[in-house]
Amino acid sequence: MPDFTLTAAPPLAGYERSFGDIRLSAPKDLAIVSIALPLGGEDAAKKAIKTAFGIPLPEVGLSDVAKDKSTAIMRLGADQAFVLFPHATPDAEPHIASKLKGAAYTTDQTDAWCALEISGPGARRALERICPIDLHPDAFKVNAIARTIMEHMGAIVARTGDETYLLLSASSSAKSFAHAVEVSAKNVS
Repeated sequence: MPDFTLTAAPPLAGYERSFGDIRLSAPKDLAIVSIALPLGGEDAAKKAIKTAFGIPLPEVGLSDVAKDKSTAIMRLGADQAFVLFPHATPDAEPHIASKLKGAAYTTDQTDAWCALEISGPGARRALERICPIDLHPDAFKVNAIARTIMEHMGAIVARTGDETYLLLSASSSAKSFAHAVEVSAKNVS
């Protein structure tokens, strides 16, 4: 019997490109765990989230970062959020579940999503070519998030800084997604 070991790796591991004033990179060791608030247990779940991460559950369409910068929470819907944090091993879900002590349902989403960060003065210009939502700073402030479509692929866009966005898309189309963002960045540089 062969003796080998499989090692999990993000679909865009090591990806990093620059085009003029735009930088694209795949965050290293980013874990994504979804939190679902149980029906009738929303208040207890919100309290557990605040206790676990030191920040309240953001409003729908917003994200927030823990004071120690170790964890970000994206509120995707009335009863759903993503927790993003650095975690190299494939056991991210138990890490979050233990912090919430059963107050919310958790599911590891790390392998289902690919993450790509786009930053720099031209980042918004590049995204505006392929993203149908209004990314103007007056409409899409820092910590805003939105589900959208980029090219033909579903995506989540999070504005994480003045000139920085975190993009999430299905890991099954990671290379196509990165290519779409890359082509747009090339075209505006």
